[in-house]
Parts: sequence; structure tokens; C-alpha cells
Amino acid sequence: MEAPADRDAVLARYKEGPALLARALAGLKDAELDATPAKGGWTIRQIAHHIVDGDDLWKTCIKMALGNEQAEFALGWYWAQPQDVWVERWAYASRPLDESLALLRANRAHVLQLLEHVPDAWRRSVRLVRSDGQAERLPVGAVVAMHADHVAHHLDRILAIRRELDAAQGIVP
Repeated sequence: MEAPADRDAVLARYKEGPALLARALAGLKDAELDATPAKGGWTIRQIAHHIVDGDDLWKTCIKMALGNEQAEFALGWYWAQPQDVWVERWAYASRPLDESLALLRANRAHVLQLLEHVPDAWRRSVRLVRSDGQAERLPVGAVVAMHADHVAHHLDRILAIRRELDAAQGIVP
């Protein structure tokens, strides 16, 4: 795997992720954060915690690559459980969002600072052991791009749930 060539565009998307998530959550009351979507799935609160925890887990991969390219990064312990298990075990449904959103802002700022100051950080890599046991080189730029896209993917779902909630209340966009 290679680091994306469009470094500046990826970094811009990565940097804006916390603000985009905060805007998507703005004005929502607990009942709206916790409303189960009509077709099932996670609530907005659960999705937000998932975004933050994913960023937090993968920050370790970035720091490993920047500090020791001979290191091996594996999330076997995490991938061994379905995502819904982590939703329950990490109490996504009952935790407030303030601390998680602050963590996302801090983690992103920290990673961006590292990328600015560590020479050739974008292309540094670590050996990733995938869930199937196979290993591949994973550059920092690819991890950053993955998380920029991760926020965008889940924001689409959050906004769809918000539209569903608005329609149920008779609010026309």
C-alpha cells in the first residue's frame, strides 16, 4: 500500500473531521442522539463514539510508524469481536459525547503536529497484521486518509438519521 499522492487534500479533510462531526451533532438533544433509526442500526451517539474510538486506536499505528518502522501493528484483539460488541462493552449508548469529541480534536491536532515536524512522516510505515493474519506495509498517509474517509462515511449516516428524525417531526428541509 502507498501513501496517497494528494497529501494536502487528505490532510485538509482529516483536519476538518472534528468540526464536521461537531456540526452534524449541533443542537441534538439526548432523545435525538439516542433515537434508533427506523431501519435499525446504531444511534447517532453510538456512531460518534465509534468514530472517535477508531481514530484513537489507529493513532497508535501512526505513532509506531513514526517511531519504529520495524514495529508490527495488530488489532487482532479488536477485530476478534464484532463491532456491536464494542458498542456494548465501551458503553456507547450511555456515555456523554463531550469528552469523546474533545479527544477527537486533540488526537487530530496531535497527529497533524507530528506530520508537520517529523521528516518524511507521510511515507513512513509500519507492518500491519491484518485480521486474516497476513501482513503488509502501511504508510502513515494511508492511515490518515482512511480516517478522513471514516468520518465522511459516518457523517453521511448521521445526516440521514437527522433527516429521518426531522421528517418524523414534520420538519421540511
